[in-house]
Formats: sequence, C-alpha cells, structure tokens
Amino acid sequence: MKFAFIRAHRVEFGIRGMCRVLRGHFFGFYAWLKDPLSHRAQEDAGQTELIR
Repeated sequence: MKFAFIRAHRVEFGIRGMCRVLRGHFFGFYAWLKDPLSHRAQEDAGQTELIR
C-alpha cells in the first residue's frame, strides 16, 4: 500500500523522501515496481483460476 502511494505521487515528491517518511526502503519500492504481487498472491491467483 505504501508503494502504491509512492508510485501515484512520484511526480510530485521524491521517491527517497517518501520512502523515508513512510518508513519504506527505496530498494523495496523498485523491486515492487518490477513485481508488485508477492509470491503468495501469485499462488492465490493461480489457485482461484483453477477453481473457476
């Protein structure tokens, strides 16, 4: 949720500054941009598709 906020407001504010204020790490933000769904969320989505 923090990273979604940072992504939405990165034009207005600096990424490092927002990470500092929101207590997130900018390396984590860039990793999240690359793959926003966790491994568990990906598995859950796959299982949901199998059930359907």
